[in-house]
Amino acid sequence: MFGSHIPAITYPIILIAVFARQLCLPIPAVLLLMMAGALGESGRLSFPAIILTAVVGCLFADFAWFQAGRWWGSRILRILCSFSADRNYCAQRARSVFARWGLPILVVAKFIPGLDGAMPPISGMQGAGSVEFLLFDAVGSFLWSAAYCLLGYLFANRVDMASAMLGHVNGALAALVVAPIVCYVLWRAWELFRMMHQLRIRTISPALLQEKLALGKKVVVVDLLLCETDIAAVATPGVPGAIRLDPARLRTSSKVHVPDDVEIVLYCSSPKEITSARVAVSLRHKGISKVWVLEGGLKAWQKLNLPLTTELANPEETTTRFGIRVASRRPRE
Repeated sequence: MFGSHIPAITYPIILIAVFARQLCLPIPAVLLLMMAGALGESGRLSFPAIILTAVVGCLFADFAWFQAGRWWGSRILRILCSFSADRNYCAQRARSVFARWGLPILVVAKFIPGLDGAMPPISGMQGAGSVEFLLFDAVGSFLWSAAYCLLGYLFANRVDMASAMLGHVNGALAALVVAPIVCYVLWRAWELFRMMHQLRIRTISPALLQEKLALGKKVVVVDLLLCETDIAAVATPGVPGAIRLDPARLRTSSKVHVPDDVEIVLYCSSPKEITSARVAVSLRHKGISKVWVLEGGLKAWQKLNLPLTTELANPEETTTRFGIRVASRRPRE
């Protein structure tokens, strides 16, 4: 009789498997969803509940990648694409697709090999809003989950052979998936807490920065709006006298030298100054103590109607004048 060979599939198992699959772990979540759909046909599981559980698993994992894209930028995309045959083509394709379609591509990305894993971090890299990302990703997750559940539902009488493949999965999920995931989440939470604690007293208000600049203090303002995937940022107005640098250049440079009497102020447009925070922590790890983050970023500067300009300072001239030296990037591994 149908279903006699189907291993025990529960909603927690579905949640864990889909979550792990979206984290790029080798878990057969698609096959499990089809099996769950078959159980839905027999009435042993609720079809809507299966889809809802799978959507929740997708959203948790995809939002983790989304935040990783905000924190680590292009580095995350390079890591994901390193598993493909041509990582340069993979990264270029993902960027061009997102540049053309934006967040709506999330609706179908899970059905397109190579785009599923890349779209969430690229969305974070491009500064997309969390709510908008979750809305589009929820629609895509629903369509993806429902499609495979429906296949299992329609072909429920032919899944006995496939069910044997899942016989050994349930027992191994806890050891192979749950423990590493818990460790990873705890580690990332600790890293975020440590970073925010380090930056708690390292912010400067827009008004104080404007006062320092007006008095001619030795302050170098670094605009971090420019990134490898955001060409439009080149024409974005910034703080007068600031130099616009790629944040990845400062984070990955083998050495950055700043004289002791020079202060560095960083600003960006990412929520909660995440980009500036990452660069500030990286610079302090290189021994630079006088690093500040502009409180509220560029938006806070704009709200006070402080001056803006598209004619930013020349990076080479400014760094030379203040005695700052930035070594070349570390070679890629």
